[in-house]
Amino acid sequence: MQIPKGKKIYFASDNHLGAPTKAESLPREKKFVAWLDEIKEDAFALFLLGDLFDFWMEYKRVIPKGFTRTLGKLAEISDSGILIYYFVGNHDLWMNGYFEEELNIPVYHKPKEFTFNNKTFFIGHGDGLGPYDKGYKRMKKVFTNPIAKWLFKRVLHPDFGMRLGHYFSVKNKLISGDEDAKFLGEDNEWLVVYCKRKLEEKHRDFFIFGHRHLPLDINLKDGSKYINLGDWITHYTYGVFDGEIMTLKYF
Repeated sequence: MQIPKGKKIYFASDNHLGAPTKAESLPREKKFVAWLDEIKEDAFALFLLGDLFDFWMEYKRVIPKGFTRTLGKLAEISDSGILIYYFVGNHDLWMNGYFEEELNIPVYHKPKEFTFNNKTFFIGHGDGLGPYDKGYKRMKKVFTNPIAKWLFKRVLHPDFGMRLGHYFSVKNKLISGDEDAKFLGEDNEWLVVYCKRKLEEKHRDFFIFGHRHLPLDINLKDGSKYINLGDWITHYTYGVFDGEIMTLKYF
């Protein structure tokens, strides 16, 4: 796709709305909505790279309570003709049609490649990629298992299921502490290792991920870049592509 003159593509990730409590999350949500209001003036497309919510589970006729400001603003932006793409994260794996049907936002469960202005973007949340994170990879197989999902929805009442899911989600170390949000060096950053391996297959100009909660802008080889978007908990960072240059910014 070609980006019209004067338009931009925006990227954001890891809001974890609802954590650790609704009251503590609300100021962050209002700040995010203010950012959405600002970027809609020149946005050609918006990529949300997962963990918008700290826990999200869709039943057939039930969705989580709350997040009205965010969902309403996304509906407004989508209705205005701005493209929005959503990549599920490890906290909102269980999306199942609501965004597509109500907001006209396609949802992706795996990384996907896009081309804008002849620049290739490899985009995803980032969880479970690379040579490490083996414990999570095993856990993710359970979380995404159709039988496990069926049992969760059919056995647990939504009120109890949502409370249980929220409890364990908030216990996640990325929310409860800063231990994991430290740069490990290029050789030990598993998403950097993953990007370098993908470059052996073919060239991509940009690898855009979330999940790490760290704003990172790392040069790879042959002009390729790995960018991690940070989060909307501590950093309030986002990515923007103006048709030529991809940068990380702070709101």
